[in-house]
Amino acid sequence: MGENPAVTITEERTGAPVEVARAVLLEQVGASFVGGHEESLVEDEGVVTHYFASTQPGYPGWRWAVTVAQPNGQDYLTVDEVALLPGSDAITAPAWIPWRERIKPGDLSPGDLLPADEDDPRLVPTYLTGDPGDWSAEDDLDAGDRAQIKAVATELGLGRNRVLSLEGRDLAAQRWYDGEPGPDVPLAQSAPAQCFSCGFLIQLAGPLAATFGVCANEFANDDGRVVAYQHGCGAHSEAQLRKKQLPPPLPDPAFDTVSRSDLEQF
Repeated sequence: MGENPAVTITEERTGAPVEVARAVLLEQVGASFVGGHEESLVEDEGVVTHYFASTQPGYPGWRWAVTVAQPNGQDYLTVDEVALLPGSDAITAPAWIPWRERIKPGDLSPGDLLPADEDDPRLVPTYLTGDPGDWSAEDDLDAGDRAQIKAVATELGLGRNRVLSLEGRDLAAQRWYDGEPGPDVPLAQSAPAQCFSCGFLIQLAGPLAATFGVCANEFANDDGRVVAYQHGCGAHSEAQLRKKQLPPPLPDPAFDTVSRSDLEQF
């Protein structure tokens, strides 16, 4: 039957509806794949779907559906469709979610593109600061106006057409603070000191500088990454080994008084 085992047919027959439905089903799929009759559901006036158990390998929990119509006052039946449908216990594929909505951080491969929407709330035109109220006057702009603003920004040579909005900065800051660069991970909880006092911390510029910096210690787990000031690790610049962690001291040197002439006597 393939991946979409459904057959649309229009065939007139006489006889009991269930028996007609079974006869057409057997002709379409073969007797070895059809089980007993399970139920009949009224779809509309004169239209009934009859369900039969499926014994087809690879489709546990599925069942055959045969839709039969009988016009008022007519002795004949019209078989409309034969389909294999999932039952309540059938194994089915999860609901389809567009790739853009299901992508996670780290999923992008070389050549993949993930364009930002024109109305992405995390971004505002370059000439705005992203502070509250900056974008309120632009809310009613249509696509043509937005395209014109983008063209003007490009012509003026502002470098970037859009920058982070206040909402975009807040979302990034909260994500970083709650994640691995934040203060609540086990690495930070067991650190001897926090990043704000580490000599390897590079400070940022801009509104995020009050909370985050970049680690520049090649031996640290977060080298080259943004870290919160309250983050920390064992590679802190002022970390000191405890006395019990120091290597044992070397024994005092011994002065050997045996000379070469003494050795030759033996």
